[in-house]
Amino acid sequence: MSFDVHQLDTFVLVGSFVTFLAVLAVRASSGVGLPSLLIYLLMGVALGESGLGIQFEDAEVAHALGFAALAIILAEGGVTTGWRDLRPALRFGLSLATVGVLVSVGVVAVAGHVVLGLSWELAVLLGAVCAPTDAAAVFSVLRVVPLPKRISGGLEAESGLNDAPTVVVVSLVSTGAFADYGLLAASGIVVYELIAGVAIGAAAGFGGAWVMRRVALPSSGLYPIAVLCLTLIGYGSAAAVHASGFAAVYVAALVLGNTDLPHRGATRSFVEGLGWLAQIGLFVMLGLLLSPGRIDLTTAGLALVVGLILTLVARPLSVLLSAVAVRPFEQMMRLPELAFVSWAGLRGAVPIVLTTIPLAEGVDGAERLFDVVFVLVVLDTLVTAPTLPWVARVLRVARRSEPRDIDMEAAPLDRVAADLLQLTISPRSLLHGVEVGELRLPPGASVSMIVRDDEAMVPARTTVLRHGDDLLVVTPRRLREATEKRLREVSAGGRLAQWLGPR
Repeated sequence: MSFDVHQLDTFVLVGSFVTFLAVLAVRASSGVGLPSLLIYLLMGVALGESGLGIQFEDAEVAHALGFAALAIILAEGGVTTGWRDLRPALRFGLSLATVGVLVSVGVVAVAGHVVLGLSWELAVLLGAVCAPTDAAAVFSVLRVVPLPKRISGGLEAESGLNDAPTVVVVSLVSTGAFADYGLLAASGIVVYELIAGVAIGAAAGFGGAWVMRRVALPSSGLYPIAVLCLTLIGYGSAAAVHASGFAAVYVAALVLGNTDLPHRGATRSFVEGLGWLAQIGLFVMLGLLLSPGRIDLTTAGLALVVGLILTLVARPLSVLLSAVAVRPFEQMMRLPELAFVSWAGLRGAVPIVLTTIPLAEGVDGAERLFDVVFVLVVLDTLVTAPTLPWVARVLRVARRSEPRDIDMEAAPLDRVAADLLQLTISPRSLLHGVEVGELRLPPGASVSMIVRDDEAMVPARTTVLRHGDDLLVVTPRRLREATEKRLREVSAGGRLAQWLGPR
């Protein structure tokens, strides 16, 4: 389809306006703890055949654009993920992305065939597309829930790695290759793609970091572009040898994001913005692909039944068996923590994108599968996402020393290998009444500025902190964790925190 100048101008105008509204929607959605994907999906539906009348039914184009957007989203997730936060839960996250996916696919497939009467092909496809969690959906909600690192890290690792095995399974089943190869050979293909994808991603990450540290680019704006290109080189290289591009791009981005490269702050900001843009475009496109006229009570009923099976049976069982699988290597989580991980398995764009594979391959029943999964994702998000903070409180898994008492953000100071922490003293924080000198921060860390009543001041050691103060704390990067820990201890225990211990 070709555009003349007028059509291109109209496309730019509408696209820019929709994107701007989508950006504003991020603020509204974050305030209620609801992933913005729902708003983006509704935008796509409103622009589609039942709204403004934009026709978009090309499943192959949707498949290609969806995979490209997912690669960028995974790159953003890897670059912005701290290895320190991910490492304690890496085994559990990897187990969720492998053992958990296998269990979930099996449970939903059997239920789909036995309970819903689907063919084995459609039942396995249903189980496979519903198995992976979505990084964008999970962390748009979890940002407001203070969790221990082994929970948040496990969920993050799972959402970054579980796309890879499910893409392989869906592709093999959709093309008929699964039946040709058999279960054992197909399992071998999945294992090969995962291992090769991780290895290629690690090579792209470490090799790219080695080059970036030795090349002085003339502009700081070139470094974020170079980092993004390196992650996508990992994706393309893995795809060229029939390995998992998604595993490669995530691992490459994780390595590059945790390497001491020039202009890390600019790189993180760039990929984060690009990740948001990819999410907006992806969800709006998927909304365009939907034909609301095909959604009937039968489709909604199927989506509800599958959602109940997934939420109440498949997900809890997959989380439990994943925890058991790593028990010989680390202490098993408590049951309330496992229950929260089970409830926090949000689905988002990934299941919908995966359904474009059977659509593009012309699998019988693929349209109904797309509609059911679309409704399932909407229902799952509406029910699960807003309840996560409440569930965390009921199960008592929220970490008490996390920033429910102090709101803390960090920005890198690359030239001096330091970080700038910004925190707000909330009405519940016991930092109120504490003198700056009584904080006893690690040597080298200091409170550089206090903003009180919209006025900035440089504090002395005897300056008393107050509710509502905004603090700027400079800390050497190697001491950041200790500095944050100390601030949270004082926020929870007051000036006696050193003697009372963590609370």
